[in-house]
Amino acid sequence: MLLSFLFFLSLFAAVGISSYRKSRGTKKDYYLASQDVSPMLVGLSAVATNNSGYMFIGVIGYTYATGLASIWLMLGWILGDFLGSLWIHKNLREAARRSGESSYAGVLACWQGTRFGVWQKLAGVLSLLFLLAYASAQLVAGSKALYVVLELPIWSGAVIGGVIVAAYCLAGGIRASIWTDAAQSLVMVVAMGLLLFVATQSVGGVASAWQAMGRVEGFLNWYPQDLLLPGLAGGILFALSWLFAGISVVGQPHVMVRFMALNDSRRMLHARCWYYLWFTVFYFMATGVGMLSRILLSDAGAFDAELALPMMAMELLPPVLVGLVLAGIFAATMSTADSLVLSCSAALTHDLLPQRTENTRMLKLATLGITSAAVGWALLNKQSVFSLVVMSWSALASAFAPLLMVLAAGGKPSQRLAVVMSVLGLVTALVWRWVGWHAHVYEGMPGILMGLLVFVVGRVLEREPVGRAVNA
Repeated sequence: MLLSFLFFLSLFAAVGISSYRKSRGTKKDYYLASQDVSPMLVGLSAVATNNSGYMFIGVIGYTYATGLASIWLMLGWILGDFLGSLWIHKNLREAARRSGESSYAGVLACWQGTRFGVWQKLAGVLSLLFLLAYASAQLVAGSKALYVVLELPIWSGAVIGGVIVAAYCLAGGIRASIWTDAAQSLVMVVAMGLLLFVATQSVGGVASAWQAMGRVEGFLNWYPQDLLLPGLAGGILFALSWLFAGISVVGQPHVMVRFMALNDSRRMLHARCWYYLWFTVFYFMATGVGMLSRILLSDAGAFDAELALPMMAMELLPPVLVGLVLAGIFAATMSTADSLVLSCSAALTHDLLPQRTENTRMLKLATLGITSAAVGWALLNKQSVFSLVVMSWSALASAFAPLLMVLAAGGKPSQRLAVVMSVLGLVTALVWRWVGWHAHVYEGMPGILMGLLVFVVGRVLEREPVGRAVNA
């Protein structure tokens, strides 16, 4: 078990470090791989980054506790992600080429040809804060897996993951991240598929599993019972809110930078095909494993639900394959953590520092500092992976997605309006979570809608027809 885990871990590190051979020693290469990444690598890397330890640890834990109703997370997320991509991915790639910027916030700030300097600083601060929180959650997910399977101290996974991420990020920047993401995505799918197959067979097949789930009270309900609105209306609102979770992908710098690195915007459809095929297959398997975990690990009060997957692996698989599953979990955490670390580094060196540096040694020093901060946060973290990821995800989406959606549709907000959109969208999402309504409706939905509403009202107040702004 330990040997197979270490083998895959060494393989990922070797793939990332080997990318040093293609490094061109520039900021654009460090943060955007000189925009020469193939569609297949873009798609697989975006999948690995999007799925993360959240899928292996958070979603499976949520599915264990919630049951069939968690399917709306999958359907809503994938559909929302797809709808958002229809007009945004290609436009973002073109804007990155046109502006020459090296960061997500930089591209948005220079979208219209003039720089929104104040907004870029604000975006840099928000990126640094919430991407760091997100990165710490990934390292916590890896720590939980190592704690359960290898009985290592709970802090060790964060430290090991941080060291490996730092090693290949320092070696090759985002190119190292993308290369290792592609390798990790293959292991992630194989590990999840293997566990789904073995778990289904262990309970006597699909029909037997469904019958066993039906004996768990409320487990096969189509929507959660504790909703903001009663009955079907509450279920529809719950599902719709997770559609916005998928749309929120466009507000995630660490995911969208993959599409910005594509070698040709005309090949975006090819990249999206890889992305959505891999994403759909993986999410479906993760939901299935989460539901099976409830009948295989039936004592819901005896353990942390976010440990369901590694515990299942230990019960059902031989040691060598447990090592493979553990490698898949750890790969998922690292594939996202490295992306988050690099996006934080870009926010610091490109968006926040008054004097931009092209010195790759300084860029790597910033990356090392960000990695250390993420490890430190992970060691102090007391929140669940699911809670911390969703909070960070919704905050970034509420601050950035409305502006990007408007810009990609041809809208032309002023800098002041852009700042108000981001601030009020973010505040709405955070307040929604603070009052506890996020248990019923994903907080990114009101956050994104608030940002879009601010744009509409702002254009009316500025006395420019909204229709012309959006359809330009």
